Amino acid sequence: MFGDLACAVWRKSSRSAQADQHCVEVAGVAGAVAVRDSKDPDGPKLVFGVAAWRAFVRCAASSGLDC
Repeated sequence: MFGDLACAVWRKSSRSAQADQHCVEVAGVAGAVAVRDSKDPDGPKLVFGVAAWRAFVRCAASSGLDC
């Protein structure tokens, strides 16, 4: 539905420290954004539509997740 996550290119937030063990990683896939736990890269992934992901990021940046 959203593309093959096996081929996804994952990246950590630029705000994550290299040694930080509590990070999420994101990857752009066809028409969506996938999210996974950096400590468990083979574990479950969440997939959000682009509009939903943009709304989440906008909310997090502007109000500290009080949305």
